[in-house]
Amino acid sequence: MSRGRAVTGLVGLALMIGAFVWGATGLHAFGRYNYRYGAIVAKDSVPDRSATNSVVVTAFDYRAFDTLGEEFILFVSVVGVGVLLRRVRSEHEEPGEIEDEAEQRGSEAVRWLGAVLVAPIALLAIYIVVHGQLTPGGGFQGGVILMTALAFTFLGGEYAILAGLRGSATWIEVAESAGAAGFALLGFGGLIATGAFFANFIAKGQAGLLTGGFIPLANIAVGLEVASAFLVVVSELLYQRLLATGR
Repeated sequence: MSRGRAVTGLVGLALMIGAFVWGATGLHAFGRYNYRYGAIVAKDSVPDRSATNSVVVTAFDYRAFDTLGEEFILFVSVVGVGVLLRRVRSEHEEPGEIEDEAEQRGSEAVRWLGAVLVAPIALLAIYIVVHGQLTPGGGFQGGVILMTALAFTFLGGEYAILAGLRGSATWIEVAESAGAAGFALLGFGGLIATGAFFANFIAKGQAGLLTGGFIPLANIAVGLEVASAFLVVVSELLYQRLLATGR
């Protein structure tokens, strides 16, 4: 690295840290939030939606249209990464290359650890997703945790699974598309049922998991899309690594 690039990088890093510190000094002290919006949402989420997690109620109900934009930003980003990496893959991949790599495995300890952790982490992810309207969590957090559970199979050396994910329409990409489409369809369901896009058109319920109207369905759709999107990126990056080690 040239001296000019090093100086430029250090200056940029210093500016970024300075901006972060400057922004942090303007934050309110912990427990000193006095704005009306948060107080209204925290007060009305239980009587309006029978849900105790006002953050999820806001993200998936009151401001669900904003969440739809965030979800499709992730969707488009993953599509872009996949297109770029697969173009690089097509330039270097040779027939049978990954099949030879699939014969290799990590150590037995790593394989067993990866296999053992998949089930409890996946169970935790499901719990966080389906209880999103009641406890801290939701589709975004649960989706990331679910992706981690599936990624442990790759870290355990199960490259044969990765080889099976190749193609333009793998099950993981179908799951990502289904999650994104499912959340959008909830918005159209509100439009058809009530005349307002993303209006909560399902009965809110009284207690338990079946509360919040369509919020549990929104959590499931977002969790599926987030987990699949991150898994697409992880699998493509690992696939590039396998190609690099094979050359």
